[in-house]
Amino acid sequence: MSLSLAIVFPVVLLLLLLVVQAALIWYDRQVALTAAREGVDAGRVQGDTTEQTKDEAARRQARDFLDRQGLASYQVGTDGSTPETIRVTVDLTPPLLIPGLTGPRVRQYAEAPRERFVPPVVAP
Repeated sequence: MSLSLAIVFPVVLLLLLLVVQAALIWYDRQVALTAAREGVDAGRVQGDTTEQTKDEAARRQARDFLDRQGLASYQVGTDGSTPETIRVTVDLTPPLLIPGLTGPRVRQYAEAPRERFVPPVVAP
């Protein structure tokens, strides 16, 4: 009985750790997507400032969100943004339960049109 338990228990423990690790990766994907959406929301409504100022506001908001979540290993970028659209990309590495291994990188992005305030056209 104890010999079979000694063989089966590590396998069961490994399967349990794999389920928890998959849940951590899924959670970090959701956090990265939420951070990208927060950044897009902040960067698209900054009024009459330049695109660089709007992009910096988007990056700052996404970084603030990730800092509040307690993540340490991440990158936030606005590459791919144009004067008409803003795109925020978040890369992060989820924590691994098995030390010494490197996990998969999680990359999520959000994109939306920039808001432009246009005065109404007066009909003649």
